Amino acid sequence: MKKSLMVQLLSVALLMLGCSPKPEDLPQFSNADISKLMTKVTEVMVHDVTNPPLAARFFAYINLSAYEVMAQHDTSLNSMHGTLNVFPKIIAPEAANYSPSLSAILAMMHTASKVQPSGSMILDFEQQFLDSCLELGYTEEIILQSKKYGEEVSKQLLAYVSEDGYNKISNFPKYTPVEGKGYWYPTPPAYFAAVEPHFNTVRTLTLDSASQFKPAPPVAFSEDKNSPYFKMLMEVYEEGKELPLEHRKIASFWDCNPFAMEKSGHLMVGLKKISPGAHWIGITGIACDKAGKSFSEAVKIHTVVAVGLMDAFISCWDEKYRSNRIRPETAIRKYIDPTWEPLLQTPPFPEYTSGHSTISGAAAVILTHYFGDNFSFTDDVEVSYGIPARDFPSFITAAKEAAVSRLYGGIHYRDANENGTAQGLKIGEWVINRVEKEKAMPVAIDQH
Repeated sequence: MKKSLMVQLLSVALLMLGCSPKPEDLPQFSNADISKLMTKVTEVMVHDVTNPPLAARFFAYINLSAYEVMAQHDTSLNSMHGTLNVFPKIIAPEAANYSPSLSAILAMMHTASKVQPSGSMILDFEQQFLDSCLELGYTEEIILQSKKYGEEVSKQLLAYVSEDGYNKISNFPKYTPVEGKGYWYPTPPAYFAAVEPHFNTVRTLTLDSASQFKPAPPVAFSEDKNSPYFKMLMEVYEEGKELPLEHRKIASFWDCNPFAMEKSGHLMVGLKKISPGAHWIGITGIACDKAGKSFSEAVKIHTVVAVGLMDAFISCWDEKYRSNRIRPETAIRKYIDPTWEPLLQTPPFPEYTSGHSTISGAAAVILTHYFGDNFSFTDDVEVSYGIPARDFPSFITAAKEAAVSRLYGGIHYRDANENGTAQGLKIGEWVINRVEKEKAMPVAIDQH
């Protein structure tokens, strides 16, 4: 009621003055508006069952759209031209009487509607958003000009998107699992085919190549019960036999598996879950809100985190299909217990390195750079999906827990988590070095 009354009084005052409002005199957008849009983008990803690497790609380009708009109006932000790999120089559109922050939000929506399969859902959300802008006092002219500006920037960015190589992947030969012991093979209950086996061919945003931060080789597969590999396998098996309640909570909290299926009689029912990248984008929004970051600051932080997520997935997927290591579920059923099932469903791609560990390490380094070492927060990103909130004293602590959750869940060996985290830390530092033009503070995580 108060907001409505204020809008009415503002409108009356402007009519009395015989002039239209200026964008800078109207209620301004905040970091909360970015979070609301990221939540909607995530909902569309869940609807589309968007795989984790592809979700990170979407987040990167959607956030870059807003960043490039704000970089043309905020002197504290520099265009990503000259920073990201072959990123174009975005030409500022000709427009008058528009709101930069509104243009940034509309640029994100336009990009999201074009890159996401169910982009029409974003357009429905956009209409609702614009209706709320009218209620805030934004005139149709300001909205029209802001939309024009944002979409022109988005179109330039979409040309960059179209050249990253992802659209060529469908022309590659269909992936066939490698024959032989110790290699990955599709797992129950759905036996999905390999996801994004050619994602390492996608153009990186900051990395020199997909293999720039190639991790140490995985522990070699062996059927010898005294071998290092078999000892790791037994660790997963023993952990899963009598999993402590707290370990169950941790594994479920960081599950983030868009491919999870549940048997219902003779049917297989898909479970609605977000991706690992969406989880960290949500954490980014929580941090920006707690720290009271401005709209421009929030746009930048979301963008850098998203860039880190995309490069981390490219790097991780490069290793996954190089080492092609067998999942614990397959090996345990064959060599130890044919009835064993992991707490979490095994995702449809090779085991090494752990994707969640890798991207969590990268995101944690980037967020630590912007918010500090001991930034505590309550992670309630998945409350709407039935997952209770958890408190963390730092981003690094959260990343460490995300990594060990894969062991507790029975879907990764210890070395995949530890080496994946190390891989992610290096990528996070590299991204900060590129974007901020300064050396990031090295971060180490004690996994034990």
